[in-house]
Amino acid sequence: MMGVPHIPSQQRQACQKFLRDQSGGVLVEFALVISMFMFLFSALLDFGRLSYSGVTAQSAAQVAARIAIVRAPACAGVPTTHQRGINTAPRFGTSCGSAAGVCASVATVSCLGGVTNPTALEIWGRINPLLPNGATIDMMEFSYSFDPNLGFLGGPYTPMVTFELNLNDFQFTSPLAALANAAGATNSALPSSASYSSFSVSLPGEDLAAGESG
Repeated sequence: MMGVPHIPSQQRQACQKFLRDQSGGVLVEFALVISMFMFLFSALLDFGRLSYSGVTAQSAAQVAARIAIVRAPACAGVPTTHQRGINTAPRFGTSCGSAAGVCASVATVSCLGGVTNPTALEIWGRINPLLPNGATIDMMEFSYSFDPNLGFLGGPYTPMVTFELNLNDFQFTSPLAALANAAGATNSALPSSASYSSFSVSLPGEDLAAGESG
């Protein structure tokens, strides 16, 4: 029969002291807290940048639309005047919205921004400083659609002008998934990018002349 080995009193006390020692727990707690702090701090910075760039992009779209309605069309094929529609009774100067078919309906004309068009180039020069790095002029889209309530027969063509910004996805600079895992998450699938919402503004084209109906 084997006996229990005798442990000297001094060694037994040292062993008990080691088991009761909690000085290393502070380091473990610090590692957990700093991981969580770094995740929250990085997420706050990145989502703050995302929010800021979204607000400035929407402001840029509003500026662009206001310029577009008082400049020559950025797209080829937009009519210059309102032609007579199927209603042949009204005379020239009659408001397009006074009756059905006074002015001819025109198909919507759309195009992307390009450096060869003076209007697109002017708008790009105004809004480029407000956009994220990497934005290009062809991310601007213009649409000119017929609105029967705008303009008058024989007068300048006054469409509804829509300006839209189609920006690339926003890229996070912080490795949020890795930081989340370090903070205690399990196989975090946080994305490294986020899609922008649509930046679109529509305004009626400016009528620089007045017809019989105002």
